[in-house]
Amino acid sequence: MRNIKRLLLKCLPRYAVGRLCVYGRLMRVEKPIGTLLLLWPTLWALWIASEGVPDFVILLAFMLGTFLMRSAGCVVNDFADRDIDGAVARTNQRPFAQGLVSKSEAMLLLLILCLLAALCLLPLNRLTWLMSLPALFLAITYPFTKRFFPLPQFYLGLAFSFGIPMAFAAVTESVPPLAWLIFAANVLWTLAYDTIYAMADKEDDLKIGIKTSAITFGSHDVEAVMLCHFWFTVLMVVLGVQIGASWPYWLVLPLVVYWQWQQYQVIKTRERWACFRTFLENNRIGLAWFAGIVGHYAWLAWRGF
Repeated sequence: MRNIKRLLLKCLPRYAVGRLCVYGRLMRVEKPIGTLLLLWPTLWALWIASEGVPDFVILLAFMLGTFLMRSAGCVVNDFADRDIDGAVARTNQRPFAQGLVSKSEAMLLLLILCLLAALCLLPLNRLTWLMSLPALFLAITYPFTKRFFPLPQFYLGLAFSFGIPMAFAAVTESVPPLAWLIFAANVLWTLAYDTIYAMADKEDDLKIGIKTSAITFGSHDVEAVMLCHFWFTVLMVVLGVQIGASWPYWLVLPLVVYWQWQQYQVIKTRERWACFRTFLENNRIGLAWFAGIVGHYAWLAWRGF
């Protein structure tokens, strides 16, 4: 982020650089974990739908679209939480909490991000365009569910999983049952890791009166996380059977189970920053399954020669 700022200072007036840096913080450019957690399941779907050989244009469109929509989701989230972020230790340095950005600026930035994401759809087929509508609705409305829905992390799981049927639609012009299997697995995984994320803020969230799965599950929050991890892994095993996965895919399974067990050992302490670090470690689970899927199709291709 500092290197980018120095480069901008050479090309733009100081005021413009300052505003761009604020907008970058609003988009969480300096925190790519959200983009990665959104990207991995989309890449799983693209590789499986294309049987290991995704079209470059489709791949680029989804990677750019993922970054833009995650950024848009962060802007909406901060807009929705602008009056409460200052009361939460982890979020009191965000632009709205510090009074660095106005509501009109945030809405203009949101509009620009959505328009850019829409441009990513241009090379894709009509079914993908149609699938993008519920995806957009879920992404924009998620931040407001924390006011009334007892499991907003489940709602986030739906939003974070819509890239999966969109990927199948873009590649195969259909959304087969296999896509919904991956969709269900990812909803469970998202519910698991975002509940861990919510455990880090549980004390603050109770004070300000918003709803999270960590609060809803109460003293059973750790058990709920591990149950979601368990069924997520079961569905990934079913996925492996469905695609006739070879050994690179199955190598990932014991590694992921080990990491999940490590997460249990940490989150059962319910210590705030330990839970937050554990949430971040879910990135390697998404990466590992992606590596397993890529390895499976690479092995098949090698055997075919």
